[in-house]
Amino acid sequence: MAENWDGNLDSGSRSDESYHDSLRVEPIYEAFLCPLTKEVMRNPVTIENGQTFEREAIEKWFKECRDSGKRPTCPLTQKELKSTDLNPSLALRNTIEEWTKRNVAVQLDKACRILSPGSPEVDVLQALNHIAHICQKSRSNKHVVRNAELIPMIAEMLKHGSRKVRIKALETLRIVAEGDDDNKDVIAAGDTIRTIVKFLSREHSQEREEAVSLLYELSKSELLCEKIGGVGGAILILVGMASSKSENISTVEKADKTLQNLEKCEKNVRQMAENGRLQPLLTLLLEGSADTQLSMASYLGELVLSNDVKVFVAETAGSALVDVMKSGSKQAREAALKALNQISSYEASAKILIQAGILPPLVKDLFTVGINQLPMRLKEVSATVLANIVSSGADFESIPLDQDHRTLVSEDIVHNLLHLISNTGPAIECKLLQILVGLTSSSTTFMNIVAAIKSSGATISLIQFVEAPQRDVRMASLKLLHNISPDMGQELADAFRGTAGQLSSLINVIAENNGISEEQADAVGLLANLPERDSDLTRRLLDEGAFKIVVSKVVSIRQGITRGGRFVTPFLEGLAKVLSRLTYILEGEPEIIALAREYNLAALFTDLLQMNGLDNVQTVSAQALQNLSKQSRHLTRIPVVPESGFCCTIFPCLGNPPVINGLCRVHHGFCSVKDSFCLLEGRAVEKLVACLDHANVKVIEAALSALCTLFDDGVDIEQGVSVLDEADGIKPILEILRENRTETLKQQAVWAVERILRKEEIAYEISGDQNVGTALVDAFRHGDYRTRQIAERALKHVDKLPNFSGIFPKCRGEELRGC
Repeated sequence: MAENWDGNLDSGSRSDESYHDSLRVEPIYEAFLCPLTKEVMRNPVTIENGQTFEREAIEKWFKECRDSGKRPTCPLTQKELKSTDLNPSLALRNTIEEWTKRNVAVQLDKACRILSPGSPEVDVLQALNHIAHICQKSRSNKHVVRNAELIPMIAEMLKHGSRKVRIKALETLRIVAEGDDDNKDVIAAGDTIRTIVKFLSREHSQEREEAVSLLYELSKSELLCEKIGGVGGAILILVGMASSKSENISTVEKADKTLQNLEKCEKNVRQMAENGRLQPLLTLLLEGSADTQLSMASYLGELVLSNDVKVFVAETAGSALVDVMKSGSKQAREAALKALNQISSYEASAKILIQAGILPPLVKDLFTVGINQLPMRLKEVSATVLANIVSSGADFESIPLDQDHRTLVSEDIVHNLLHLISNTGPAIECKLLQILVGLTSSSTTFMNIVAAIKSSGATISLIQFVEAPQRDVRMASLKLLHNISPDMGQELADAFRGTAGQLSSLINVIAENNGISEEQADAVGLLANLPERDSDLTRRLLDEGAFKIVVSKVVSIRQGITRGGRFVTPFLEGLAKVLSRLTYILEGEPEIIALAREYNLAALFTDLLQMNGLDNVQTVSAQALQNLSKQSRHLTRIPVVPESGFCCTIFPCLGNPPVINGLCRVHHGFCSVKDSFCLLEGRAVEKLVACLDHANVKVIEAALSALCTLFDDGVDIEQGVSVLDEADGIKPILEILRENRTETLKQQAVWAVERILRKEEIAYEISGDQNVGTALVDAFRHGDYRTRQIAERALKHVDKLPNFSGIFPKCRGEELRGC
């Protein structure tokens, strides 16, 4: 049985013991050794026959005897014992302790001499190993190590050139520190903790593991937590290790436990939050003292959070923060508002806050006046949070704010917002405008807000913000006005005409040359949505020099001088639409015609027509070309034919009219794209025909309307049809007729086909197409009055109806096509 006691010693342990024995100045006396363990006794006791053993060893022996059903015996004599009483051998114990102290002192002195620069690596390793060994043997030895001033020397070994020595030094410091706060304080003195932290980033895994184990031990001292956290990058590295997928499990666990210990210091909690470990901060926010909760909420408001973290914080602490808003002190509400400002800036987290009931207290804070009102700086934060919440796109019509079931889009609530906008400073004005921007950006709340703005008469006051010197206020107002302009175009146009300066400010924004900004896109989009046939507004824009700026911007974009960003598409769409305003007031306006010639609008819109992928630009360009082409028959230069002379009167054979070259086939005059806006001369016909195959119906409608001007009244219809045929445009129009995609397209196609069929050879060719005949019959049966008239004439052209079967009275003058 005695053999089992040494069976636990491996060869490494034996060699270490041999080394430790070799360092002793006094030999081990036989009486000092326990017969069972063969080790120096620390608590010797004597049994009834006078034999002495280590208490722990003999107790184990007696237990084994009992467990095996035997009577207790002496391990040495194997004789049965009557009693298992143990008597402490105090004299022997004292002697052993004195002997141990003398040996330890000498051994540590030797180690002290070895732990110096220049000592061989093997000696240093053995010395560190011995120090660790004697510290593990007895807690009192740790005091001896400290008093011998060995701890700074061990710490110095962390800078040794040998990795083995560094790893052993880390391990030894951990053993020296275990359970001894005084030793921890000595280790933490100077720059040692910073050196230990550096090991966390080392490439070798064992160095990292030993370093984090040492830091974990040091972090058990509350006094050292702040010092560890104060080392730059320490907490960041530990947070990374605690969440690492590549480190071994032991290192990850030690890093996590170290962080848990460091949470005792609020400064460390803040650093952890800064580096993505939010739970400690949230725990203090929910469970800490009132002062701690206030401190954590304030700090949360200063953090820059990732979107995932915002959701986590909203789920964990959102309700608590909302409760503080409802009933906390002003200081606590301020901290809560600032935290909510951070959390609410992401759509998913904002929706969680809505579920937590954030809307009622937010709106109350904004509208409350009197002694209970928040300071204006906090109202600004409230408005910012509400603007964030509104941007989430929630269904605000179904979220009640009070017992009266009013919502954020109720008329009086919107009126209050509009009133507040007009009676606050720029900072809060901007946020309130952004709230309305968010509400008008949603299709579900748009009409409510527009109706409330109209009923409040706030249009003029909103337009005034276009002149605001603060760019963020100006941007928010432009975004809002742009949003509402599709349904408030005429009201806005009237307001711009009735005020001074705002229109000029709008044009100045568009004229800026710092790339293409969202502000510019909103400004030009707003102008584009104002009624295009409002000639007074168009003249105001002309007086302000708007069209010259717009043309230069379009040309700059097309030539690649102005590089496009994410706002180039809406900006170009707006520019095209604003520029097209000129084409709606050409009739009887020489000044506007001269301007269209100066800017060569026909060529410009023909060029824009080719911008595939920009449907709105193509639609507007085709509409503008239609307007321009309508003027071609008035602007073409008709040649002057000299009057016939006297001889021609007598001899008619001499009076053949002279041949004039260069005349336009459609308009029978001298045409050009610049001066008469002729589609044929501008090579726009083929480009318009290409648009007839577009996926967007609006583009097709606009292109077909423009092409129909080639065979309108007042031009050579037969030649116009020939031009269309040469451009392969007849087949697509017939296809449009057959498809019958929209009522407008059907009306346009019926009108165009009737004109096309006036050319006999084409009518003869198409008469055999049953699909065309069926489509015309359908239009004749189901169309409106005018469409039925036109379809009847088309059917006569292809002999589907006899010429004497007119069932409608003939109408002279306008034969309006459906375009």
